[in-house]
Amino acid sequence: MSMRFTAKARRGMVALTVAAGLAIGVAGCGGSGGDDKKPDSPTSASRTNGSDPSTQEGQSDQPLAELKGSDGLLLQITSAQRDTGGFVTVNGTLKNDGAQTAAIPSALSGNETEIIRNGRSLGGATLVDPQGKKRYYVLRDTEGRPLTTTGFSTLKTGATLAVFMQFPAPPTSVTEVDFQLPTFTSATVKISG
Repeated sequence: MSMRFTAKARRGMVALTVAAGLAIGVAGCGGSGGDDKKPDSPTSASRTNGSDPSTQEGQSDQPLAELKGSDGLLLQITSAQRDTGGFVTVNGTLKNDGAQTAAIPSALSGNETEIIRNGRSLGGATLVDPQGKKRYYVLRDTEGRPLTTTGFSTLKTGATLAVFMQFPAPPTSVTEVDFQLPTFTSATVKISG
């Protein structure tokens, strides 16, 4: 009889511990504290004028590079940040500088079947280390989805879209890489971090 009581008590303690952990996790993920007002104002400003990317940690007001694409598309790379997890995150803004709504070229997704199956993306982007003579492709999750902005097909005139791409990190000695995206010009980008 005392073994049943002990087992019940243990299950109750485990359930209580799990519930407390989940409550703390949910409270930690909530984001309506008073300090959250600062990041909202640059984002709101960029939505109002439609041309300036928001300034985020590791990003400057001046883009690291501007790449011109077809149909008036312009990609401004605002940061290329090396993360401790062994990857590089490239952030930027895709803008339609053309006179009419631009259809996002399917070539931006690249030509790999696994990436194309997941819809329009920037999965065709690569980083090239010219010294090490290596090319780094966009990372994928365990289900084959590219770790990049996805799900867009058109961009209206003057509209902007914040974009990101994640790549495996080149060796720490590599501080500059060539960024390439199908249908766009290429550019040299400095990696920070």
